Amino acid sequence: MSSQRGRITDKEIHELVSSLQALLPESRRRSTSRASSSKLLKETCSYIRSLQREVDDLSGRLAELMSTMDSDSPQAEIIRSIFRS
Repeated sequence: MSSQRGRITDKEIHELVSSLQALLPESRRRSTSRASSSKLLKETCSYIRSLQREVDDLSGRLAELMSTMDSDSPQAEIIRSIFRS
């Protein structure tokens, strides 16, 4: 993808920014308007932070649920099988 000597062309940057924009929920809703690369990167960082908070919250909730559950129960086995997948 990169051109000679490891440099990325303006066209490649534009393609990468477009690809990134397509991945962000907020950007997809307003796909008709082009966001600046700077704004898009800020939105990306914000989205990643929100996803990390969601993962942390879900991990905490799962740990709480598992601590109240009998480790030999069918429910615990279902949860373990999900993690093995």
